[in-house]
Amino acid sequence: MAEVKRKKGETFESLVRRFSKKVQQSGRLLQVRKIRFKTKQKNKTAVRSAAARRQEITAKREYLKKIGKLIEEPKYQNRKK
Repeated sequence: MAEVKRKKGETFESLVRRFSKKVQQSGRLLQVRKIRFKTKQKNKTAVRSAAARRQEITAKREYLKKIGKLIEEPKYQNRKK
């Protein structure tokens, strides 16, 4: 972590400016931005169970559509032309 001590007679704005400059030079900001949206990979079991769940839901929807209990709505119903 960048550490900056206030000098005698220094304004708050210049202190903040020095601090932000130090943080930028340290490269910490770049590291944080790189890993900001990185997500951990799921293990095989979790991936397979999620896939099985999706297949089950899709099959159920298809069945309901086939027997007429599910009325499919258009995807982009409120789109302006």
